[in-house]
Amino acid sequence: MDATALRIALFSGNYNYVRDGANQALNRLVGYLLRQGAQVRVYAPTVRQPAFPATGDLMSAPSWPIPGRGEYRIPLGLSPALRRDLKAFAPNIVHVSSPDPLGHRALSWARKRGLPTVASVHTRFETYPRYYGLAFMEPLIEAMLRRFYRRCDAIVAPSDSMAQLLRDQRMNYDVGIWTRGIDQDIFHPDRRDPAWRRSLGIADETPVIGFVGRLVMEKGLDVFSDSIMLLQQRGVRHHVMVVGDGPARSWFENRLPDASFLGFQSGPDLGRSVASMDMLFNPSVTETFGNVTLEAMACTLPTVAARATGSESLVTDGVTGRLIRPGAISQFADALETYCTDADSRQRAGAAAHRIAARYGWDQVNQALVDTYVRIIRQRERGALALASPVP
Repeated sequence: MDATALRIALFSGNYNYVRDGANQALNRLVGYLLRQGAQVRVYAPTVRQPAFPATGDLMSAPSWPIPGRGEYRIPLGLSPALRRDLKAFAPNIVHVSSPDPLGHRALSWARKRGLPTVASVHTRFETYPRYYGLAFMEPLIEAMLRRFYRRCDAIVAPSDSMAQLLRDQRMNYDVGIWTRGIDQDIFHPDRRDPAWRRSLGIADETPVIGFVGRLVMEKGLDVFSDSIMLLQQRGVRHHVMVVGDGPARSWFENRLPDASFLGFQSGPDLGRSVASMDMLFNPSVTETFGNVTLEAMACTLPTVAARATGSESLVTDGVTGRLIRPGAISQFADALETYCTDADSRQRAGAAAHRIAARYGWDQVNQALVDTYVRIIRQRERGALALASPVP
């Protein structure tokens, strides 16, 4: 069995209406599958003006805006129209990418028909409540996630560290890796543009600390801004460059009034911005991989990151960057100060990071998931079944 025999029903809570690393990875996956001769059908919420065109055939799932975060939508489940489409498509494997109502209904639909199921894990949903004063809910959400993922034949994580966390949390007995790739043409040190930096008012000798990502509190914006303010108090010369947009942008701009806020960027513009930084600061603990970290590494940037899933699999502490205890403001500032004041240390770490980033190619990582699909289908054919219910 190879990719040409696959008929994949892919369910996503956000396939293309808001751009993020997870749905861009899913679109790249679908593009790869189609090039290999597989049949793919995507089921996800849609909007009139999505962030980018969908790759492949996209069927619209009914949804509602999330209260307080209207840019995101909650898919409500499988409508009669989607059920008819699924029956006509006749998938031989189901891939769910979000533990939302649509994902739950998709799992139930597949299990009722004896179809194998794979879930991809893209973020640490259980950590989100802590950023909104609801940390007491984390054990409940973790239990709900366990119930969801234990209904699947297998789950895949984007990094070794995230896979180990999922095993420790007893999410599933079959945990594989579907990592992320890098576009080496876009993210490359040759994209650095000193003239463009000067146009932003940044002197050549001023170290630039970069942030790349959606501007939401769960990305650690408070830790980032507190660490930068401590650098300022110490008199460390630097400039902050922020690439991205989101609902917390005004809050972030008020905290960092001297920073350059460039908004959302993509393609060559994003590559130029990242390569024109001198280091990446990623204090988030919610990532399961950290696409922006890999992109920065490909541009020969050292990364200062929280010691958390995702970053631990990419950043080698003291070699390609620094891993700091989450929330340790003073230690984050110490690491940033070192890279701001010691150009040799910064360049050594950046060069080491570039060597590691060269290992990641999209076709290789997507083929690994194809291999997982084929393995799970064969296991089902031999009579192996997913667990019927979560184990405490």
